[in-house]
Amino acid sequence: MSSLERGSRAFRITKRWFDLVAALLGLLFTAPLMLVAAVAIAVTMGRPVLFRQERIGRGDRPFVVAKFRTMRAGTGDDADRLTVVGRWLRATSIDELPQLWNVVRGEMSLVGPRPLLPQYVDRYSARQRLRHDVRPGITGLAQISGRNGIDWETRLELDVQYVESCSWRRDLAILGVTVKTVLTADGVTSADHATMTEFAGSNARSTPASTDTAA
Repeated sequence: MSSLERGSRAFRITKRWFDLVAALLGLLFTAPLMLVAAVAIAVTMGRPVLFRQERIGRGDRPFVVAKFRTMRAGTGDDADRLTVVGRWLRATSIDELPQLWNVVRGEMSLVGPRPLLPQYVDRYSARQRLRHDVRPGITGLAQISGRNGIDWETRLELDVQYVESCSWRRDLAILGVTVKTVLTADGVTSADHATMTEFAGSNARSTPASTDTAA
């Protein structure tokens, strides 16, 4: 085993322990905030409080991600179904807090490419598919570079760049900038839609998603 391989393995192991401890502490300290969010959702939108959806993780393995609901049930434009409470949850990223449990389970990391929908896998180029070489994250390089305000090509390229150069220095920098990004609610929505448009592939035009699929 080369020194580079040993270093990479050591990073993965220590990162997993860091994720586990940080996620458990995060669940503990944000429990009151999540309780308030759950009550607000139940009162304004009814049940269920959580939105669950299958996403793809490391090694193309599927798992179910959980987020707080931000939209009313039914069909129609996302912007019309997004509630006042939902907008606040997204702007503050509180809707993402249930994913700390995904981190505890080992399905996600604090930092990494965002987990996306199963139907996207066959639409990736060979390079874009490298994003599945690591655990998906609650935040990542693309999120601190514009979140839903950047186009898919840029977003996926940033994901791959992270995979190619992930390190403790980069992870800690991303976590630090994430705090600033959340506080300023920068890039929560894309330019023309309430949520990120659906990824149709590198050679196709993306269209608005019809379900609560904002990453």
